[in-house]
Amino acid sequence: MLLSEIKRDDRFEGYLIVRAAEQRAAASGKNYLDMTLSDRSGSINAKMWDGTVQPPPAGSIVKVRATGNEFNGRMQLRVEKIRPAEKKDGVDMASLIPCAPGDPRKMLEDVVRAADHIADQDLRRIACALLDRAGDKLLTFPAAKQMHHAERSGLLHHMTTMLRAANAIMSVYPQLNPSLLTAGVIIHDLAKIDEMDADVLGLVSDYSVDGKLLGHIVRGVVNIQTAAEQTGASPAKALLLQHMVLSHHGIPEYGSPMAPKFPEAEVLHALDTLDARLYEMDEALARAVPGGFSEKVWGLDNRQLYRIPEDQLTR
Repeated sequence: MLLSEIKRDDRFEGYLIVRAAEQRAAASGKNYLDMTLSDRSGSINAKMWDGTVQPPPAGSIVKVRATGNEFNGRMQLRVEKIRPAEKKDGVDMASLIPCAPGDPRKMLEDVVRAADHIADQDLRRIACALLDRAGDKLLTFPAAKQMHHAERSGLLHHMTTMLRAANAIMSVYPQLNPSLLTAGVIIHDLAKIDEMDADVLGLVSDYSVDGKLLGHIVRGVVNIQTAAEQTGASPAKALLLQHMVLSHHGIPEYGSPMAPKFPEAEVLHALDTLDARLYEMDEALARAVPGGFSEKVWGLDNRQLYRIPEDQLTR
């Protein structure tokens, strides 16, 4: 049962994420546990009237046995038992938070393999150095706080989808340089790891100081420079990658001080935009009824999207 489905007197037993928890004093003077718990459907207030139980850490996963209760017109949980989740529980993370559809380790293997097969030695060195710098954070890191691929392992999801699209496009436009485009796809958003503070659940608490003062585009340019110096890569080739990072949002209004000025940069911008928009569309249309319209999508200029009934067209 999802939290959004709970009604008064419903029994609930399952795993939830602790968003906040603290001991408080009731009017009687007795302590109780006040919590905000969540799953992928939303959050709910929860009370446990046993003042001896210590508050679980924010961001942790707990197993809860509780009953639905209504207070001031809002649903809450009256918790009877609570304990930390254990590894042997095999918690399904997809039921708790939005998760990328692929296995994170498989996606990371695909990205590393693509980097290792970059033919240009200098571009390969830079891409591999930046992947090494990101490390295991990539396994869980989201691509955004709220927009496209704001999900656990979302950054890898975004990268691997774009790599497949890049390979398809290069089969149509053989004039594109595979080393340059592949390296650009791999590194273009890696500095989001510097831009956001995210936990192992892939949940972003806030933008980092680095993110608020520089952002992932400027930080990405700096990181490329550092990687090139550390690996002895060609400054001229590093400059090409820096331009791709600077221009991948396309226009100043979206954060890019430069428009793409060579074909691989233009394709990177197009792939990034396409992947982001299709993700936003898929998310919005999943909540719409067939034959109906979605809510307004802020990331798509407040468009309402039409969900075409599946039986209307032949695939």
